[in-house]
Amino acid sequence: METSVPGGLRIGALSKRAGVSEHVLRAWESRYGLLSPSRSAGGFRLYSDADLRRVQRMRAYLADGLSAAEAARAVLAESDRTLPAPLPGAGSATELRAALDDLDERAAHAVLDQLFGALSVEAVIRDVLMPYLHELGDRWEHGEVTVGQEHFASNVVRSRLAALSTGWGAGHGPRALLACPPGELHDIALLSFGLVLRRSGWRVVFLGADSPMADVERTAGALGPELVMLAAADRARFDAIRPDLVRVAQGRSLALAGAGASTELAAAVGAQYVDLDPVSAAQRLAER
Repeated sequence: METSVPGGLRIGALSKRAGVSEHVLRAWESRYGLLSPSRSAGGFRLYSDADLRRVQRMRAYLADGLSAAEAARAVLAESDRTLPAPLPGAGSATELRAALDDLDERAAHAVLDQLFGALSVEAVIRDVLMPYLHELGDRWEHGEVTVGQEHFASNVVRSRLAALSTGWGAGHGPRALLACPPGELHDIALLSFGLVLRRSGWRVVFLGADSPMADVERTAGALGPELVMLAAADRARFDAIRPDLVRVAQGRSLALAGAGASTELAAAVGAQYVDLDPVSAAQRLAER
């Protein structure tokens, strides 16, 4: 797996932090010269903070309706000095990692208090929590943190986001039904999506992790939501429920998200594929 190394980010880490697929990043680099990677001693491309900021600006221009070519020209016309400065909470993000590694819940919540006090909920999720969780997964795979540390950190982050998620069903806005398919236990990204969507005026019904498809179908039939979103990190979770996905997609808008989803899978079952980070995905949907 491609990850961060001293001197820069490998493309997998850049993809996770920017919320853009590796395929798209490579296309932007080769077609438009958007990125300027260096090379590691082993020959791997290493991407800088400036590359990350260019990708973020590219996404912002695309969201404004520019074509990819137009957006790339606009980004490249900007001096690196004019690109947004590093996240104000970057130091706090380092402190959060240290607190969670040490299993210090009190210190972790103190850092989260600082972050939510200085930044918007959307910024904390997009710029701190999602990159941290991706990095945590990489560190676990490389044996740098234990299963216990990974579970502890995930539970602290999840509990904090859940505390912000009260009253999801109130109001008169469009309704979204959110769930993870059977066997999928990771629901923090979906929870984050729901939180931002709720802050944009939607009503959210959150079924969460490991949801039986019979319950998803029953709930969708009873509530008639404008959107049903299913998220999974493992493609096998979706492959196991293809007939269910086809049924859910009939007569309603179904979206598939997470690393387990793909354009091909979504097209095969009559769904739409969401290839954005949770915050950007929710904001894009709310703008429609």
